[in-house]
Amino acid sequence: MTQNQTSQPIAPDELPDVITRYLAAHRARKTAAALATFTDDAIVTDDGTIYSGPPAIENWLNRSSTEYDYTVELTSAHSTDATHHTATNRLQGDFPGGIVDLRYQFTLRDDLIERLVIEP
Repeated sequence: MTQNQTSQPIAPDELPDVITRYLAAHRARKTAAALATFTDDAIVTDDGTIYSGPPAIENWLNRSSTEYDYTVELTSAHSTDATHHTATNRLQGDFPGGIVDLRYQFTLRDDLIERLVIEP
């Protein structure tokens, strides 16, 4: 995102299909379906750690879906342009703190997720 671009709120159902598919698969703990939404050279950054490429992202998906029991609620969505979108999710569960709002910042390429950054 450049300095001149601003993020505009959108309805969550206006997120691109690939993001909706990723969020649903990850929430359902369907690793293969979630992994299929990423490019072959995708990068995920979560909790300060970078996961690059399908094997690392698959390991992250497996670990993140089993480490804690939690529910996920999509609370808002924003779009900067056709390739940059943010989905804010509220997670509630048995992890430290018990509740957190996380921004999932997506960069898309060729209708797949090229980059995902997850942060508070």
